[in-house]
Amino acid sequence: MTNFTVRPMVLSDLPAVLAVQASCYTEVLLEGESALASRLALSPATCWVAHGPAQRGTLAAYLFTHAWPEDSLPPLDGVLDDGWRPHTAPDTLTWFVHDMAVAPGGRGAGLAPRLYAAAQAAAHAAGLRRSRLIAVQSAAPWWRRLGYAPVPAQTAARHAGKLAAYGASAVLMERTLAG
Repeated sequence: MTNFTVRPMVLSDLPAVLAVQASCYTEVLLEGESALASRLALSPATCWVAHGPAQRGTLAAYLFTHAWPEDSLPPLDGVLDDGWRPHTAPDTLTWFVHDMAVAPGGRGAGLAPRLYAAAQAAAHAAGLRRSRLIAVQSAAPWWRRLGYAPVPAQTAARHAGKLAAYGASAVLMERTLAG
């Protein structure tokens, strides 16, 4: 079994991240480098990658997360900035888990839980106490195992426009982070 290293993501990881993304998602869910770079810039402490020494530069998995105002959703493939920060009370922020993918060569090695735990620790240290995500491609059962549950129907309805971009089976989910 290959030993994988989990570490914070850096900008030079993005070409490899795009390759992993292409191996995991349907075309409608693929995001461009500028959109992903903006998420990394928004919260470098909560974006992580996993790679193995034998793979020499080929990433096995990645995770993008960031703080976001709880009353909205970031757009799919949209470039984000932090212009909302000065106008947003810290207790109205959520830890948004934007995108996690594990390449075929990394599957079965427990990388997703490791990436999630590393990012969650950083989010918790930043004072975030709630989390949201949009589960795609039938991933909702996996997220349920981590404590996420679908948001109430009226909350999902408020975000129907942005949710539609993620596909018909997209599920907006949330959880409270342990104190």
